[in-house]
Amino acid sequence: MPLCLVIDPMHESLFAMMTAIGWQVDYKPTITRDEIKSIHQGYDGLIVRSKTTIDRDLFGPSPTIRLIGRAGAGLDNIDLGYMQEKGIHVLHASEGNRDAVGEYAVGALLSLLRNIPRANHQVRQQVWDREGNRGEEIMGKTVGIVGYGNMGQSFARRLSGFGCKVLAYDKYKTGFSDAFAREASMETLWSETDILSLHIPLTTETRMMVDTPYLARFKKPIVFVNTARGEIVSLSDLAAALGKGLVRGVVLDVLENEKLATLTLNQRQAFDFLAGRADVILTPHIAGWTFESHVKINVALVEKIKALQLEKKV
Repeated sequence: MPLCLVIDPMHESLFAMMTAIGWQVDYKPTITRDEIKSIHQGYDGLIVRSKTTIDRDLFGPSPTIRLIGRAGAGLDNIDLGYMQEKGIHVLHASEGNRDAVGEYAVGALLSLLRNIPRANHQVRQQVWDREGNRGEEIMGKTVGIVGYGNMGQSFARRLSGFGCKVLAYDKYKTGFSDAFAREASMETLWSETDILSLHIPLTTETRMMVDTPYLARFKKPIVFVNTARGEIVSLSDLAAALGKGLVRGVVLDVLENEKLATLTLNQRQAFDFLAGRADVILTPHIAGWTFESHVKINVALVEKIKALQLEKKV
């Protein structure tokens, strides 16, 4: 029976599902990087979230692990080049939290456009200001989506009832227009977008992609939503764009540096500026973080492992 090491906290449903497809699971959610280095030999699989970087330094020259399952969407903590070199299969479970991300993006956008956080705070302070909290509708606006994979498609699907125009750009896809979004160039998004939402992975190409020149190319002041990865966006450049009116509202579920105690001076200044604004919503990387997605991620991951087994690749 193949043996799988699980190094992050996981919903308990994983264990029965893995047993059902013939795997033995060794669950060590508090294990350290040094401990992984010392015990990984002999394991056939590894299931991870995001706390540990999985690379050559961790596994060394001759790993026995043949399969890595990422319980989530992003693969930026996994050295894919090394995995390919060693013939290690890498799976991820973006299908598991796409519904949660799509719902969050719509919910946060509505909260921003309708001034819900500010109005809620004011009423609790016994301030009844209807006119000051007059909001905007999504209807009639153009929503630009960058990245039309699982997350982008989920967001577009949930926008379909709002009466808005949805444009999607994906550098690595063509011919993907569907009932929910129309394929468009980035130039079209820069020209027409009212609301921009990112749904792309963090790579060397996308790191700090959203900077001052990028934001300056939009023809209209945009509402900016990021539920992807914080390092895609320069926090200081985004804050500056908001201050200049190039951006007129922000939803950030992710930050350039999510360890708030270690922010650089520039990051701290930008964060403090954003945190002090009523036209900004900040949340702690919870877009894909629901009770339901906790289980759905396991289901998606185990189904992919089972498929590899059937193909006799593991």
